[in-house]
Amino acid sequence: MIARGAVKAGETVAIVGAGGGVNSASIQVAKYLGARVIVVGSNSKKLEQARALGADVLIDRSKEEDWSKAVFLATEKRGVDVVVDNVGATFPLSMRALKKGGRLLTVGNSAAPRFEIDNRFIFGKHLSILGSTMSSIAEFREVMDLVFAGKLQPVLDSTFPLREAAAAQERLWRGENFGKITLDIS
Repeated sequence: MIARGAVKAGETVAIVGAGGGVNSASIQVAKYLGARVIVVGSNSKKLEQARALGADVLIDRSKEEDWSKAVFLATEKRGVDVVVDNVGATFPLSMRALKKGGRLLTVGNSAAPRFEIDNRFIFGKHLSILGSTMSSIAEFREVMDLVFAGKLQPVLDSTFPLREAAAAQERLWRGENFGKITLDIS
C-alpha cells in the first residue's frame, strides 16, 4: 500500500474482503496513512470486526450483488482512489469502483488465477494495476517498528497444532477466519 500503491492521507481505499490476514493488515495500514477505508465483506460479523480495526464504511456483499455501485454511492459518485483486491475474480467490480486515475493493488488470487476483464475500464478511466507479493527488508522493518510501537496490531484468528494442519486449511477454505491462522510446530 505504501511502496507500490502510494496511498496518501485523505484518499479513499476500498478493501475487497474483510477476513484475511492481508486485508486486516490493509485496513490498519490505510487508517495509519490517514485514508478513509471502505471494506467489502461477506457477512456482518466480519464487517463488525473490520469496523473494530478502523473501517469507516462497511458493505456486505451478501446483500449487495453489485457492491461496486455501493462503493460508488459511498464516495458520492466519485469512486475510490485505491482498491486492494486479493481475490482476482472480483477485478471487474474493483475497476468499476475506482475513480479516474485510480490504482488497483493485487496481492493474490484466492478465487481463480484467470478471469476476464473489460479493458475499456483500464484505458477509459486511466487505471493502474499494481501487483505485489512481499516487501523489502527495509519495508518489513518499518512495519514491524509500527507493530512494536502499538500502532498496528497483528490479527490472529486461531492456532492449530501442526498435526491438525488440514483442519486449519479447511477453516481457511470455508472463509471462517478473521486474521491469520497459524500452526504451532512445537
